Amino acid sequence: MAQRRSVTGPSTRVETPPELAEHLDAFVSHLRSVRGLSEHTQRAYRTDVASLLAHLADTGLTTVDGLDLAVLRSWLAVQRSSGLGRSTLARRAAAARTFTAWAARAGRMTFDPGPRLASPRPQRTLPGVLRPDQAAAALRASEAGAAEADPVALRDHAVLEMLYGTGIRVAELCGLDIDDVDSQRRLVRVVGKGNRERSVPYGLPAQRSLSRWLGEARPALAQPYSAAALFLGARGGRLNPRIVRAVVHDAVGAVPGATDMGPHGLRHSAATHLLEGGADLRSVQELLGHATLATTQLYTHVTVERLKAIHDRAHPRS
Repeated sequence: MAQRRSVTGPSTRVETPPELAEHLDAFVSHLRSVRGLSEHTQRAYRTDVASLLAHLADTGLTTVDGLDLAVLRSWLAVQRSSGLGRSTLARRAAAARTFTAWAARAGRMTFDPGPRLASPRPQRTLPGVLRPDQAAAALRASEAGAAEADPVALRDHAVLEMLYGTGIRVAELCGLDIDDVDSQRRLVRVVGKGNRERSVPYGLPAQRSLSRWLGEARPALAQPYSAAALFLGARGGRLNPRIVRAVVHDAVGAVPGATDMGPHGLRHSAATHLLEGGADLRSVQELLGHATLATTQLYTHVTVERLKAIHDRAHPRS
């Protein structure tokens, strides 16, 4: 009897039946080559769909054409009974719908049951953000460390200035090449989700930190195989997102009272501060590379919550 193939995700291990594994591999290949999704997103889809296909096999079915609405619903019911939250359930239902839509288009299923699959609406929580003074304090502390001219400290300061100054994603930052930077116009060319390209401006503090990194520090870390990458690790390879997360955690952690966060929190903070400074929603959408305005609108809730908090503290009739 053929053995099931193991798929390991961030917090789960799923056994995919070999007769269904080929569909999973083809689906992930589609996500990578056609949709251009990030490796992180590909892994999430793989884990979710592997769980669905394992459930399909547990019902006694060995072809994806048996994946009807009843199977989809029973799979979600099992997920719900295991204690998964609404956001996770919504994400897994979305992954299932994406898979069945692809399988139907590819002729692997005769009918797509996905559009009829309902799922819980995820709870949209307000992202933690820094106050402008807290962001400034984190950057000042980083600048003080860079004053010692250590190559890694200079890199870390440039990384923080670019993340906060542009609001780009950590994967986008790590994927930057030297040629993506237009220092004359202070623009950086970013390739975001779905291979969508956009130009993002950055300010003078980021320009100064980039100039020091490129002129003083990067040559000390560069290796022949790292000729193109803008930001480098300590051994000369392209900077890893995991290192960037540690850099942000350390910088923000040094600020008293600041909410602990990683690069995505810094992106949230940049977007919030732009809106509070008067930027219009469409411009922020373009800067952040959001496919829809609905995603950007989450930040308006943050600013409204701040206004309400100020009102509660300051207004005599609050």
